[in-house]
Amino acid sequence: MFRPLSIFIGSRYTRAKRRNHFISFISLTSMIGLSLGVLAMIIVLSVMNGFQREMSNRILGMVPHAVIAGDGRPVDDWQSLAEQLQAHPGVIGAAPITQLEGMLSYRGSMQPIEIKGIDPDAESEVSILGTKMVAGSLDDLEAGESGVIVGQMTARRFGLKLGDKLTLIVPELSDAPGGITPRMQRLNVVGVFKVGAELDGSLAMIHRADAAQILRWQPGQVEGVRVKLADLYLAPQIATELVAGLGKGYRGEDWSLTQGSLFSAMKMEKTMIGLLLLLIVAVAAFNIIATLIMVVADKRADIAILRTLGATPRQIMAIFMVQGSIIGLTGTLIGTVLGVLGAMNVSALVSWLEKVSGQHIFSSDVYFISTLPSELRLHDVLLVTLAALILSFLATVYPAWRAAQTQPAEALRYE
Repeated sequence: MFRPLSIFIGSRYTRAKRRNHFISFISLTSMIGLSLGVLAMIIVLSVMNGFQREMSNRILGMVPHAVIAGDGRPVDDWQSLAEQLQAHPGVIGAAPITQLEGMLSYRGSMQPIEIKGIDPDAESEVSILGTKMVAGSLDDLEAGESGVIVGQMTARRFGLKLGDKLTLIVPELSDAPGGITPRMQRLNVVGVFKVGAELDGSLAMIHRADAAQILRWQPGQVEGVRVKLADLYLAPQIATELVAGLGKGYRGEDWSLTQGSLFSAMKMEKTMIGLLLLLIVAVAAFNIIATLIMVVADKRADIAILRTLGATPRQIMAIFMVQGSIIGLTGTLIGTVLGVLGAMNVSALVSWLEKVSGQHIFSSDVYFISTLPSELRLHDVLLVTLAALILSFLATVYPAWRAAQTQPAEALRYE
């Protein structure tokens, strides 16, 4: 598109000293603004990637990726069902699960709770619960002992400690007026977990045999089998395949039904913040328009001389597009390099600031995540860089076109 002569003259114009130093200042300002915009976009998007990764690891490390359950009936032999499910190449772990919803009551205080009946010996294959215990142990859940493991937020809300007694209230269908009667079960707190998410206040674990007792099932019966997937974002597809492979009498559900809205909101938030930050890049890029318009005014005599020497309007236009593109390319590359370095070291920088100031920017008592995570993705870097380069290039078109319309005789009249 650009001939060697246009590139040579355009680059010379970029480096040349100007009679009007204000033009040089505006040019430098445009370059710095573009660099800062690209820098901010890369760092912010990387931090949001880090938060999304942390929330995915914590939340989806606790909730089932997918559950294959009996359709209207409990599963009698979950071991054989687990073996069938693990034969699928996308499944890397399986464990029994029974899910209940009810209310926890302690000394007159109540809160809604989601109870999961689990097998402590198999739970480590499908969740991170064992690594998130802050009090007690997963092995303390024993069949028939009515033990419960609660989240840290629940423990704080009730002021619980190991050994305290809770009351679980579960609705039960009956022939009584209204059709529902509350069923109560005393539970003994044997552990507390903390994953740093809302689950700390809405989830609790009991032994699968105790869950069967509450539901009036046989001790070995469970609701279904929870599976852990190699690629959790394929959960809807794999859950459908697993149910289809088992035949009638089974149903499947996956995490996208219970947690999908949260991650959709996080994705939308990242998109909207990215678009807002892109406006900063756009403002800096279109500052190039003002720079080039003033350069065109400053170089009217030079343009006239080039025209009289035989330069075509297209060549004149190319010269100034090259000049503006060099400003945009330089600013974008500087911003990209600084943004990548910043994204790779932002966690260490925040830790250093906390150490120097003696203040916790992300206190674990206030925020679920006590550090500033960052995950640099090549896709984001390329997208930001490409957007900045395109905006910079578009900003050169109008001033370059104005330069190409310069008439030699009129430009040299007052020289």
